[in-house]
Amino acid sequence: MKLLTATSVTQGYRDNDFDWCVEGELVQIGVVCDRDRPDPDGTCGCGRAFAGLNSHRATTTAMIREVPGFSETDYVEAIRSSLQQQGYDPGHAEHAAAELRCLVRGWPVGTVVERRLDAIVVREYAQP
Repeated sequence: MKLLTATSVTQGYRDNDFDWCVEGELVQIGVVCDRDRPDPDGTCGCGRAFAGLNSHRATTTAMIREVPGFSETDYVEAIRSSLQQQGYDPGHAEHAAAELRCLVRGWPVGTVVERRLDAIVVREYAQP
C-alpha cells in the first residue's frame, strides 16, 4: 500500500523547513490554527506541516512510500489511535485514511511533497 510518510529528503529547500518526525513514520494532514490560516509560512508552522502519527511531531516534507503488508484496516487503526491519543475525535479515522489514500494514488513511490495550507504539491521525485 502506498502511504504518506515523514522524510528529511529536500529539507532546507525552504528556509522555514523543519523535521521533528521519525524518518518513515506515517503522517497525516493536521488542522491549521487561526494564526497560520491566511499564510502557510506563518509563525506556527501548522499551515505547512504534516503530523506524525506516532511521534505527534511535525515535518514540512513527506514521501510516498510503499509499505508492504500494511492493510487499509491497519491504516485506519493507526490514524484512529493517533487521533485518540491526541484528544481528537477518532471517528474521523476512516474518512482521513480514505482521503490520504486518494491523495497519494496518482504519485509514484519516492515522490516528496510539501504542504501549503490545503494544497499538497510535489517538491521532488526521489528514489525511496
